[in-house]
This record gives sequence, structure tokens and C-alpha cells, in this order.
Amino acid sequence: MKVIEISGLNKSFFKDGQEMKVLQDISLSVKKNEFVSVVGPSGCGKSTLLRAIAGLIEPELGEISIIGETSYLQQKTLLMPWRNVYENASLPLEIKSGKKIQDDKHVLHLISEFGLKGFEEHMPGELSGGMAKRVTILRSYLEDRDILLLDEPFSSLDAISRKQMQQWLLGIWREHKKTVVFVTHDIDEALYLSDKVYILSQRPAVVTEELEPGFERPRAYDIVYSPDFINMKKNVEKSLLSDS
Repeated sequence: MKVIEISGLNKSFFKDGQEMKVLQDISLSVKKNEFVSVVGPSGCGKSTLLRAIAGLIEPELGEISIIGETSYLQQKTLLMPWRNVYENASLPLEIKSGKKIQDDKHVLHLISEFGLKGFEEHMPGELSGGMAKRVTILRSYLEDRDILLLDEPFSSLDAISRKQMQQWLLGIWREHKKTVVFVTHDIDEALYLSDKVYILSQRPAVVTEELEPGFERPRAYDIVYSPDFINMKKNVEKSLLSDS
């Protein structure tokens, strides 16, 4: 079942009377529980597309059909520095109930499952970049939405931390079966994580290619060294370079 369907999406911005066309006739679809990545060069409009799906901006033309509710995770962690890990994670439940959530067993269980056990009382400034990202994703998960929109969540991490977080995210996604739309400019990341990948061109962005990596799940990171993976990456790179 398709839970996101976009048809003929167009979006422009205006500054000083000048039009800057960002998205042009974008069409794509996402099935329930599917992990879909959108990859393209920096500044091509990937984040604009995600904000349109989240309902934060209105397109000029085109249609966006969504079955279910979305949770939008921006590039920055946006954790509240005065709240500890538990308090940041449980914020959606606190907002929903209108009262402080203390020692909630479900929250504590998920804190452990998300690899944060023992850090419940740590403040954001005491966390590594990867751990702060985990808290942010946990908070989004506790919003209890059907669709997670992730905007380059690992872009600020070092290479090793990024690989660890990719493997961790796949484990969490496999366990909890959410629909994920993941924006990245990293080809390896998109191919490794996804069931389906949409390639966008330079701005104004159009969909130049839709591909399904098709690698067996669960995936070990070693798959990125396989001939099939390397060939697929080369083809995507050629597609992006030919458009530049």
C-alpha cells in the first residue's frame, strides 16, 4: 500500500522579486514500511521536498497524498539543553498528556533499546554526536507517527560514527517497522539503507532516476564492498556528474 504519493510537484522561492525554481515536476511514491532515500547534490532541493511532504510549505503545482501522520527530523538535533536524555525523549508524551512524565517504563525500555541505557540523566552537552542523534530519533519515534522524515540526520558525524549509526538505524527500522523517507547527498548511505532510491538533479530538481538496490536484508555493512554495490554506486555517480 502506498502511504506517500507525489505527482507533478513544483516549488519556487522568491527573493528581491527574482524567482528561484527549486522543484520541477517531482513525482514519487513510498509504500508502507518502506525505507526510501532521496539523494542529490547539495542545494538541489532535497530538504525542500521533505518539508513539502511534512506540510511545512505549500507547492505551487502538484499533489501530495499521505496516508498517516508524519514526524519530521531536521538536520540539527534541537535537543533542549536544560533537559536530560530522559526528559528530552519523553517530551512528546509530556506534550500529549499535559503533565511531566516520570519513570515511564515504555520510555525507559526504548532508551535501552536505542542504546542509551545509563545515560538517562545526562544532559545534551555531555553526549557524543551519535548519541544526541539517537535521542532525537527516539523523541521522533515517541511522537507515534506512521512516517519518519529524516533530513540528513548523520551529516555532522565522523565517518566511523556515521557507519555505526547507519547500522543502528537499520536495526531500529527493522524492529519497529516504520515508513522512512531519508534525505542524503551520500550515495553509499542511500544504497546501503534503502529499499528504493530517488536521484535528483541539480536545481531545479527533477527525478532523473528511480532504482531499487535489491540487496538482501538484514544487511551487513560489508555489502558496500561487493561488486554489485560498487557498480551501482558508479552508475549513480555518473548520473549525478552528467547533470552537473
